[in-house]
Amino acid sequence: MDWRLPGGVTRVVLVRHGKPSEEMKGRCYGRLDVGLAPEGHVQATRAAKLLADVAFTALYASPRLRALDTARPIAEGRGVDVTVDEAFREIDFGLFEGLTYEEAERRFPALYAEWMAHPEQVRFPQGETFSEMRERVRAGGRALRARHPGQCFALVSHGGVNRTLLAEALGMADANLFRLDQVHAAVNVIDYYGDSPVVKLMNLQP
Repeated sequence: MDWRLPGGVTRVVLVRHGKPSEEMKGRCYGRLDVGLAPEGHVQATRAAKLLADVAFTALYASPRLRALDTARPIAEGRGVDVTVDEAFREIDFGLFEGLTYEEAERRFPALYAEWMAHPEQVRFPQGETFSEMRERVRAGGRALRARHPGQCFALVSHGGVNRTLLAEALGMADANLFRLDQVHAAVNVIDYYGDSPVVKLMNLQP
């Protein structure tokens, strides 16, 4: 990809966090603050190398440790601090947090079945709905673009956050959100020509 920024374009570079700690495999984790697995740190370093020549005005991250651990190698040597933004935290799974999918199905069979059928419509007990997450993420995205017009900035967060912003740019319905794959440490690029987005790069594995 040609990383030169065209005049008047606001560029958003979205990075998903690297692979989280192994104890989270097969579990629901959104609010839970877990760090990276050793492989996740390697992925973060690769993402940093991929983006080494990209001139960021600013670098933002979700408050979760797995996002911060991924953002730090990207920030190194740039003279840019990692700014935490609460708007870009992952969805809160409420009482599902920390449960395996099998445990969630046993404890909440009806809700689990609804989640599997219509993931964008479920309210997690003591947690969030997707629509609530979608609105805070989109509002956060608008705020950052207003703060950095005609500049390039990066955001390191989560699969759900990236899908939400990509789906908005592509005009996709919520129900189609999971058609967008986001591997660990995936790199995505959206260019905004005023209010008109163009997805330039999606789900690049470093």
